[in-house]
Amino acid sequence: LLFDFVQGTTDHIRIIQTVYITKTCITKKTWYLCFIYAEPFIFIYPFINESVILNQTVDKTILSQGATNSVLVAVKTLRWGASDRERGMFLSEAGVLGQFDHPNVLKLEGVVTRSPPERIITEFMENGPLDAFLRGQFSVLQLVGMLRGVGAGMRYLAERNFVHRDLAARNVLVNSNLVCKVSDFGLSRLMRGLDHNIPTYTASLGSKIPVRWTAPEAFQHRKFSSASDVWSFGILMWEVMSYGERPYWDMSNQEAVADQYRLPAPHNCPPALHSLMLQCWQADRGDRPGFDSLLSSLDRKLTME
Repeated sequence: LLFDFVQGTTDHIRIIQTVYITKTCITKKTWYLCFIYAEPFIFIYPFINESVILNQTVDKTILSQGATNSVLVAVKTLRWGASDRERGMFLSEAGVLGQFDHPNVLKLEGVVTRSPPERIITEFMENGPLDAFLRGQFSVLQLVGMLRGVGAGMRYLAERNFVHRDLAARNVLVNSNLVCKVSDFGLSRLMRGLDHNIPTYTASLGSKIPVRWTAPEAFQHRKFSSASDVWSFGILMWEVMSYGERPYWDMSNQEAVADQYRLPAPHNCPPALHSLMLQCWQADRGDRPGFDSLLSSLDRKLTME
């Protein structure tokens, strides 16, 4: 196989391998939720054609020349020695991702489960994670266009009652056309419960939370909703407009989540965009805009530029 190694960004994924597969996966549009099954790999088989992965003895020269109907993909590989729990979480991400079909959500191409190490195969995004890509020079119009793409992907998830729970620039991938796609669904969950008539997922005690991107009600009471994703989107907006700076800089997590503190506008950030961020960071989740409203605001900004 022809590999292009890129440093991974999650706890259990160490390498993304660029390979070729000979044909596109044929999937059945009947999806199964990962947490219904005691063994996560069971629910994957009904909708993933595993045979599409090339035999590892295939000559790399043929692959590099391109094969009929070949497609470039990225492969996430579960590390050797992972526990059963880690394996279940790894394959659960594929189960969630396999339910989505949107131009701003990373596309699942296949899964390998029968021979270790397990792998998740997705479309390949040439420019990698958004946080690293932002080190380049972009116009405000380009940055807003990227935000608009992420917002569209998040609206799609919200419409399907999924909460991402880990939205950040590091978990958005960028292709060669500057299209941004939401990725990394390891913490994503279907919102089955209601909290004050708001679809909500309540996390278990001890769950890992990316504090700097997480809404107050989520890290204080473990209540995650589309409104908490909106808070995270506001932090992502700040990351984008600051060209990839770390939110809250070298402040401690305790300082970052202090009551009433809000990130100031990045250098040269249009006031209207910082105002939109502040709306996302309303303490009361009911006062935050939805993704529909955020997209309308971003569209107006794109029209004005």
